[in-house]
Amino acid sequence: MGLTLALGRLRALGAKGLRVALPIAGHPLGLSGPPEFNAHALDAGEAVIATGAALGLVPEVSAAGPEGDQHVEVVWRCQGVREAPPADVPSLSEAERELAEALREATEVLSRLNVAGSGPAAEAALEAYRARAERGREVLAPGYPPRAIRVLELAQRVGALVDIAYTAGGDGREHGGAVSASEIAARAEALRPVERTSRRAQVAAYNAYVEERERGGA
Repeated sequence: MGLTLALGRLRALGAKGLRVALPIAGHPLGLSGPPEFNAHALDAGEAVIATGAALGLVPEVSAAGPEGDQHVEVVWRCQGVREAPPADVPSLSEAERELAEALREATEVLSRLNVAGSGPAAEAALEAYRARAERGREVLAPGYPPRAIRVLELAQRVGALVDIAYTAGGDGREHGGAVSASEIAARAEALRPVERTSRRAQVAAYNAYVEERERGGA
């Protein structure tokens, strides 16, 4: 079934909106269960919840086509979900405040430890991020509240800077200016809550349209 037909089917089943979930191990952000669906969403790192229909969709991404001429294929698997509040999703105002606080605290810690990301890989990543930001891409569809756009832009910027601050090592990241195991651990400890806050804020921004419609009784 194509995406257009699938969305029409969801509507016929009572879906009133779609919520985004961005879970990782230990943080089922945006999920409401049951465990089987949560496990699939955690494996994918993302999911969509249809409000009003008690259904969730998890993407399966794979490469298709002959070698040298491959394209990405996405199949959405649909499962039943619990009709319950999504886990750990803040309001837009809470997300905006938490982002500012987390970024300030992490900056202070990283500056004190002198372990911010550095080196060619970090510089290249920073330049790529700046280029994307300068293109002024639209981050949300028309109709979203201005605060949602502001929160998502900040959350994406924070997330990009967190990635840049990491370095390549045994954990698959890069270890920039950190020169000892204790400094690497201290930097990771400082960045972990910022990364978590960034994901929470992104989910709050993506779901703001549905939240606003539900508050308005639409």
